[in-house]
Amino acid sequence: MYELLRMFFTILFSIVFRWRISGVENIPAGGAIIAANHISLWDPPVVGTAIPRRAHFMAKEELFANPVFGWLISKLGAFPVRRGAADRTAIKTALTLLKNGSILVIFPEGTRSKDGKLGAPEAGLALLALKAGVPVIPAAVIGTNKIFRDGHVLPKFCIRFGKPILFGCDTAGKESMGKMSAQVMTEISHLLEEADTSITKQV
Repeated sequence: MYELLRMFFTILFSIVFRWRISGVENIPAGGAIIAANHISLWDPPVVGTAIPRRAHFMAKEELFANPVFGWLISKLGAFPVRRGAADRTAIKTALTLLKNGSILVIFPEGTRSKDGKLGAPEAGLALLALKAGVPVIPAAVIGTNKIFRDGHVLPKFCIRFGKPILFGCDTAGKESMGKMSAQVMTEISHLLEEADTSITKQV
């Protein structure tokens, strides 16, 4: 089912939305966290389809309230996490996936940005990277918040993957982990700025 849907979205995003992807070469073969900004409900399938490997997602537990939808997204690699709390089950699942060499997609802001601006990261991103010993790949999603909004029906959008960030120690205090997560968000911000500059030049 995962590959079938990935094929469907690849065709949809390529032909209908004429999406652009860059930086895929920055995604390693082993375990890694893809940390992306979140501006639209389209972001999970967009990021997942752009990654040339099967990806797993941390998704808010409310999405699993509907049994049918919950079953579907589970089949597509999502697992629930309680927001605003230390969800040990979700953390254990994430670490197991990462240590087994899987890709885990996280939206560090924890929720969609209503104005498109980058928000502050929630706790947990640096913790997972440190515990699993995997790099974090910053990713910037641009333009998905315009789909079917403000007169835009089929706008172009793009996704950019940045260079891997590997934190050098396996333990750190709360303040240090906060700085690590902030570093990832800074890199996402740079990717967004570079994309804006590129679009401006094209215009």
